[in-house]
Amino acid sequence: MNYTNKKAVLLLEDGSEFTGYSFGCKKNTNGEVVFNTGMVGYPETMTDPSYRGQILVFTYPLIGNYGVPGDEREDGLLKNFESDSIHCRALIVSNYSNEYSHWNTKTSLADWMIENEIPGIQGIDTRMLTRKLREKGTMLGKIIIDPNADIEFDDPNSKDLVKEVSVKEPIEYKRSGKKIALVDCGTKNNIIKAFIGRNIGVLRVPYDYDFSSLDVSGIVISNGPGDPKMCKTTIENTKKAMNNNIPILGICLGCQILALAAGADTYKLKYGHRSHNQPCNERGTKRCYITSQNHGYAVDAETLPEDWREWFANDNDGTNEGLIHISKPLFAAQFHPEASPGPDDSEFIFDMFVRALK
Repeated sequence: MNYTNKKAVLLLEDGSEFTGYSFGCKKNTNGEVVFNTGMVGYPETMTDPSYRGQILVFTYPLIGNYGVPGDEREDGLLKNFESDSIHCRALIVSNYSNEYSHWNTKTSLADWMIENEIPGIQGIDTRMLTRKLREKGTMLGKIIIDPNADIEFDDPNSKDLVKEVSVKEPIEYKRSGKKIALVDCGTKNNIIKAFIGRNIGVLRVPYDYDFSSLDVSGIVISNGPGDPKMCKTTIENTKKAMNNNIPILGICLGCQILALAAGADTYKLKYGHRSHNQPCNERGTKRCYITSQNHGYAVDAETLPEDWREWFANDNDGTNEGLIHISKPLFAAQFHPEASPGPDDSEFIFDMFVRALK
């Protein structure tokens, strides 16, 4: 079936218009327009809660050619996706492939988007759009498929997005080894899998849960969407947990939350890092890791207290990519060591954390 026969328009807040054809759900929507330069992994990317509220532009020119896998579960987690739903508000691609083929495919990308009420546009110049976002920074946008339905621009970063994606009640994934608390700010499934695959039990708790006095061997603060300064309760609970000398690992948004709890500052990047090929240098070494990333905010390394050190830095723009305490078992990565999608070069960080568990 051909899904790309209805005109659709992307309108940016600076007045720019990009006209293409609709695929997926035929509805208007709005959000923050961001781009991702990854070549594969659209099912995992679209189900990453860190994309909550965003209109996602894929720079790779052909999307949909391997369809979407099935919804098999293991340990209660979807095997092929990073959460139970799509979190981006819309998808923009250069060419959508109606023809798809893969041994694990169960449906087309367009049908999956229709089922989840996610609109898409194909046939626009994503290279020109990406250059505009690089020059001017991320912008608010709206997708207009039905010209008779009015819709306003909407800034998702003004909302408590973490509250929208966090679990509401604790969930436990039992294993025979030690147990950690995972503070769910919008965690990806593969973070949980990284620990239960190492025989570490996981107690997944809501972002505003007081995890500071839990009887666990360590704490992980997960990735998630939006401005880290919105997570005031999580920051305060992290401060209390830091005083207990318990190992803490922050990932992506969790890295920013740990930095804010330590007294450092964060800021919004011009257009963020969203790709699977970001080079990160480990400070004080000649090691460079290729990493998977998805964030629009970063830690200002110049504001780190004296007992903290910058652990990694981005080789493209020099921004902070991780931090580590000089004496306590506290460390964080701005990138995603669990990958999915992307390379797993930095998965050793999970092994470091497991060795540090009490």
